[in-house]
Amino acid sequence: MSTQAILAAETTGSDVVAALLGAGFNGSVHRPGDEQYDVLRQSIVPTFDSRPLVVAEAFSRSDVQAAVRTARQLGLPLAVQATGHGTRVPADGGILLRTSAMTSVLVDPQRKVAKVGPGTRWGAVIDAAGQFGLAPLAGSSRDVGVTGYTLGGGVGWLARKYGFAADSVIRAEVVTADGRVVTASADEHPDLFWAIRGGSGNFGIVTSLEFRLYSVPQVHSGIVYFGIDNAAETLKFYRDWSATIPNELSTAILLTRLPGTTTRALAIKASYAGEADLAEHLLRPLFEVAGPVLAGELKTTPFGESAMGGTPARYLDLVDTLADDLLDELAKLPSATVEIRHWGGAMAHPGPGAAPVGHRGATYSLIIDQEVPELAPVLRTTGRTFLNFLADPARATSAYAEADLARLRSVKRAYDPENFFHLNHNLPPA
Repeated sequence: MSTQAILAAETTGSDVVAALLGAGFNGSVHRPGDEQYDVLRQSIVPTFDSRPLVVAEAFSRSDVQAAVRTARQLGLPLAVQATGHGTRVPADGGILLRTSAMTSVLVDPQRKVAKVGPGTRWGAVIDAAGQFGLAPLAGSSRDVGVTGYTLGGGVGWLARKYGFAADSVIRAEVVTADGRVVTASADEHPDLFWAIRGGSGNFGIVTSLEFRLYSVPQVHSGIVYFGIDNAAETLKFYRDWSATIPNELSTAILLTRLPGTTTRALAIKASYAGEADLAEHLLRPLFEVAGPVLAGELKTTPFGESAMGGTPARYLDLVDTLADDLLDELAKLPSATVEIRHWGGAMAHPGPGAAPVGHRGATYSLIIDQEVPELAPVLRTTGRTFLNFLADPARATSAYAEADLARLRSVKRAYDPENFFHLNHNLPPA
């Protein structure tokens, strides 16, 4: 056992607190038995049970630096958590650094840019930007953290029109594995800038993030429920119809339950960044195939009031085609929630210097919320994944195209050769 490993094994919570204070940490530190310890160590995943030596709440960039230096000094693992939505690897016996108190939002309406702290949630950005008729490339929930979502790629309901959230990042402040602070942009540390926009927390801790906003004052959106009888026919029509629609229209089709009941239903999610009349015109053929409306509606609202929701990804695949036999079998499932979401548009056609968000060419994401072994003969799984939806950190490399993965590993070797940042969707340097 190395000297560093022996040191880590013998370290107590009191030792960590003393080292943090000595390094200039000014935030709050919680140990087992403290009132907030069990609250702050939890992630959104209900089965997750991380047991760090301490939970350290950072209030500033210098606190983040102090936590990194302390973990390095004591040979302890360090995990970073803001909202807990993306937390999948426990910080057992180490330091859990919480950045949830570092919330700030600055909107520059002239430049159409927002700058946020690492603990900021999308709701705060949506509200601040909405005052100027602007919208961020947020996801399906206001409660999701901006930084983790964006650095993991970020696919939202404006993505077909404007691309992945990672593509809209223009600058980040990053604490590196040696405790330095660097600015990453197209002009400064461009290799690091490229890598963090899709490579997530593998290269450092982002302590501020700047990204573009877009002129989307309102959308026509909602969820509409139909009977299940025409499910197979509707799925097949959706496959062909979705190839004809403009990038302003984002859609998903679900096999699920009618809200508040056990009744099986087909649901259509739609969000159109434009006028209601055109949205209704575009969607009419699909709605006609689906049959009579049972519940729900589309309505025009400010972007921030559009609530689309998501489906837990027990099974996830990114596919280019949807075969008839697969759609027939999906339509027969008695209980699982299935979501087929249309990708493409600006996601598949980024500009120069695009972020390493893997598998951009996928036409659909297929998500199922439970194990369905009976579908094995027809699934024809591609093995491609998307980092924001990936529950199994061991499959992180499957979220990237081969060339991007090789370049990400190269950047990892340059900025974190010892893989200090590994309690995440890890991309080892070798």
